[in-house]
Amino acid sequence: MNRKLKVLVTGANGLLGTNTIIELLSQGYYVKGFLRDKNSFVGGNHKYLELFEGDILNNSDLNKAMLNCNYVVHTAGVTFQKFLKYNDYEKVNVQGTINVMEAALQNKLKKFIYVSTSNVFGFGSLNSLGDESIPMKLPFSKSLYAKSKQKAQNYVMAKRNHIDVVIVNPTFMIGAFDNKLSSGKIILMALKQHILLCPPGGKNFVCVQDVSKGIIGAIKYGVNGEAYLLANQNLTFKAFFRIVKKQTKAKFIMLQLPKCMLMLLGYLGNCAIYFGLKTHFSVENMKCLCINNYYSNSKAAVELKMVFNPIENGITDAAEWFENSNKF
Repeated sequence: MNRKLKVLVTGANGLLGTNTIIELLSQGYYVKGFLRDKNSFVGGNHKYLELFEGDILNNSDLNKAMLNCNYVVHTAGVTFQKFLKYNDYEKVNVQGTINVMEAALQNKLKKFIYVSTSNVFGFGSLNSLGDESIPMKLPFSKSLYAKSKQKAQNYVMAKRNHIDVVIVNPTFMIGAFDNKLSSGKIILMALKQHILLCPPGGKNFVCVQDVSKGIIGAIKYGVNGEAYLLANQNLTFKAFFRIVKKQTKAKFIMLQLPKCMLMLLGYLGNCAIYFGLKTHFSVENMKCLCINNYYSNSKAAVELKMVFNPIENGITDAAEWFENSNKF
């Protein structure tokens, strides 16, 4: 394999970062993984993988890791939804992205791949799917996280005349190596809980391995200044959990939560936030669980030459990884 092309991956110990590193190595790249603690990486050792400890808010750390690289894949970011102030997201998701971009320009990299989120684009229904041409919609335009990712994406796009930039916008990713317990929480709930409370809405689900392949497609084929939704199956939560139950043989009982109950929890969460308490429950977050948040992957399928796998694959990978992990 040709190991001349070097890629720096930030957020190397996250769900997507780990899977992307494994996929890059399998496709013949030399990889540098950037993370806070080398011991937190669960993707194994490889002779063509270097791990660099550092902070994306520290420019010298980034410059040291980015030396002699050709590409950077910026996956690092704050994703959980319980921060109370926008500045808590801005610090990492926006300023961190600015720092990574400045290091990429200083080191004269060929291409900058930025991992954003699908929710910077407007969602749609099964009859009219959301795509890259539709602007962000409520309730996500009220989400502090989504607003920070949109601001960072706009910043990256503004640099397209100085370096090739490609944005990838994954939907809800499912798969192995969820070491920091992000989207995999819903798989773990199904494996551990006897009663599973199911929201009334729906999402677009995608295997994290496919997102990793989409990132490599963005390196190879992505057009400068373009964004690509990495999406796959549009499912209600009820339909998704039925697939989880079938794939994992989990024995949970599923109870459908009415929208009114979720909204009550949201208002109670807003009261808690008012008094300075951190919580995932807020009106905006509960509204997100009540809508059908559906997207199209047609642009990525054509331009990035993507073939998407059924979500059953990601569910099986996630369940097996959790079952074999001593951490959960």
